[in-house]
Amino acid sequence: MDRSDKPRVVLGVSGGIAAYKACELLRRLTESGHDVRVVPTGSALRFVGEPTWAALSGNPVTTGVWEDVHEVPHVRIGQEADLVVVAPATADTLARAAHGLADDLLTNTLLTARCPVVFAPAMHTEMWEHPATAENVATLRRRGAVVIEPAVGRLTGKDTGKGRLPDPGEIFEVCRRVLARGAAPGRDLAGRHVVISAGGTREPLDPVRFLGNRSSGRQGYALARTAVARGARVTLVAANTALPDPAGADVVPVGTAVQLREAVLKAAEDADAVVMAAAVADFRPARYAQGKIKKREGQEPEPVALVRNPDVLAELSAARPRPGQVVVGFAAETDDVLANGRAKLARKGCDLLVVNEVGEDKTFGAAENEAVVLGADGSETPVPHGPKEALADTVWDAVVHMLNAG
Repeated sequence: MDRSDKPRVVLGVSGGIAAYKACELLRRLTESGHDVRVVPTGSALRFVGEPTWAALSGNPVTTGVWEDVHEVPHVRIGQEADLVVVAPATADTLARAAHGLADDLLTNTLLTARCPVVFAPAMHTEMWEHPATAENVATLRRRGAVVIEPAVGRLTGKDTGKGRLPDPGEIFEVCRRVLARGAAPGRDLAGRHVVISAGGTREPLDPVRFLGNRSSGRQGYALARTAVARGARVTLVAANTALPDPAGADVVPVGTAVQLREAVLKAAEDADAVVMAAAVADFRPARYAQGKIKKREGQEPEPVALVRNPDVLAELSAARPRPGQVVVGFAAETDDVLANGRAKLARKGCDLLVVNEVGEDKTFGAAENEAVVLGADGSETPVPHGPKEALADTVWDAVVHMLNAG
């Protein structure tokens, strides 16, 4: 691919200790066919030097507006970009961007860019939670920028909390989704809070065994990533997944159906939409053995008695803790897919139901999916076999339409 045909990405780098992680983001962007121009702040170069950025990107690196003046870089770089991503974005950079300051090449680029802009903040918890930072983030989001929620984890020194730069691979996925939407309405979930459940619950039999299912959580995580890219504040209730946390999502880990119910209902109190993509166990053992159930020679095991788990989807649909809330369910069927899906949609009382055929070698754990999105209004939207992110965008398209209509 000729350089002129590659999507043009500006990678802004602020002066924070997490600047070294931007090297991995840069590598992913260049190796996936993007033409990347790195625009660091002067402080960023105290953490990672100019030769590193130039070698990894294959492009010149400048920080000030007085270099290569004949090329008018303070205007041209932003004008020609298809995406600007700032990672890490310090509290200072967020403040300058929110107030329209333009005292270096990065802030000039942000003012001249007419493409999507993504900020990946990284700072100490106290700085992230300060009212000034919160107002700056709200301002940027209101203007259409995607400001990714920081991750929770180890910070500089011995501190731990919210403010860690998300995994570079997950930041890359957000950038990829923002670019992929192209001319489609960009941040149409901006200002919305969405709750997503993912994975499969496990119901313990004893300290080492459980009843579970084959769900990997990949569809729920695809829903989370696409929602972040469309500007939403995302709460992801994750049941027994082995996937990296999606950048920008607040992840709540759970194990059982009862734990999932508690987490989803709590998060749904102020949510605009709830998407129940998790495979929630219908039943759990009636009795939990405190010790490991032993195999005894010459004896058959005792039957395992089961009791019903709470029906979280039906409960959500009936309660609607917030007026106008959209509730979406998922149905994994092995036969009579559409008929069973329609029956479940009516029984659960949700607004939309995503129904697909599953099996040992179908859907679970795969990168692709095929489904039909059923509406309570009788609509049917087939989604052909393809990436799970494509199905996720179809679901959010329908949710956005319902939210705007309401």
